[in-house]
Amino acid sequence: MKLFDNTEVAFSLKSDSELERAYFLFKMIQNEPMVRIGTAVTNFALKAHLPVEGLIRSTVFDHFCGGVTEEDCLPNIEKMYNKGVSSVLDYSVEGKEDEAEFDATVKKILKIINFGEEKQSIPFAVFKPTGFGRFSLYQKITEKKTLTNNEKSEWLRVIERYHTVCKAAVKQDVPILIDAEESWMQDAADHLIEDLMEIYNTEKAIIFNTLQMYRHDRLDYLTQLHQKAKEKGFYIGMKVVRGAYMEKERKRAEENGYLSPICKDKQATDDNYNNAIRYMMQHPKMALFAGTHNEKSSYLVKQLAEEKEISPKDMRLWFGQLYGMSDHISFNLANYGYNVAKYVPFGPVRDVMPYLIRRAEENTSVSGQTSRELNLLKTERKRRKL
Repeated sequence: MKLFDNTEVAFSLKSDSELERAYFLFKMIQNEPMVRIGTAVTNFALKAHLPVEGLIRSTVFDHFCGGVTEEDCLPNIEKMYNKGVSSVLDYSVEGKEDEAEFDATVKKILKIINFGEEKQSIPFAVFKPTGFGRFSLYQKITEKKTLTNNEKSEWLRVIERYHTVCKAAVKQDVPILIDAEESWMQDAADHLIEDLMEIYNTEKAIIFNTLQMYRHDRLDYLTQLHQKAKEKGFYIGMKVVRGAYMEKERKRAEENGYLSPICKDKQATDDNYNNAIRYMMQHPKMALFAGTHNEKSSYLVKQLAEEKEISPKDMRLWFGQLYGMSDHISFNLANYGYNVAKYVPFGPVRDVMPYLIRRAEENTSVSGQTSRELNLLKTERKRRKL
């Protein structure tokens, strides 16, 4: 793993005070009771409209988010791009439920696609299925329940939003990453995205779905989709991640008495992830966005690319990490000439809080992740003192 040990490259964009802030933050996140209390207090303060936005902004928000608006993110984006790391602008407002909000999100994504056409530093656009339609509507379709006439019309509007964005993506040549969400609504999104791939991915992968490999059924899904793609002659684009809703998935499966869709343990998830990577890299009509904070998986992708003689600059292969995390992977890979993009969340502080809270909880539950960040920051502090 020597490649990822270079902290000078990893933290070259951080000033000494930013380095200290990062160290302080991860120290806090490492403390599980602290995360629980902090989350409760933050939620209360925001609901009670207490003036805490400034404090949030100067600590956790500025570390994990690029800014409040797209323009706000640009200085950070350009700084990273100077080091070879691109950005995926991620409008991280969650849990909206009305039509006006969904239409506003479409406008946001179209704006980002235009940004992407103008700026090489923003090679992708991204959105979540529930940014374009109600969660319960996706769920109802996934559960194969009969829709009311109103719901049928509503679903047609959801489909139309996807097409609006996909057409713009093809026209401006800016690929779209569509995130995955909870398993009990995901089938509806998957079927829709497959149709979009068939229509828009005729010459190359421009529409990307997401595979959450902590689900034990996803490798089968990928091989079946590949079969379909061969028959119908379209390209597959996939962002491959481990997944973001593990606790929630297990809890729901237990409460409702069905088999959990989550792999039995961490090792099974890692194996599943790496097998999906291997499978995709064997097939030239697939484009892979490897979203991972795992050093071994990142190393595997690099190794496979070398074996298959895939150039580091081949646009069918990207590495992705979240802004504010795993800089040792992102910046060291970019330093070797690979395509790397950071997911840069943005949005009003208040609206982005659910996203940030999930990040903190996730970091707490992924064993070793926070302590690794802390060790790297410690190494860099020491190196700078010397």
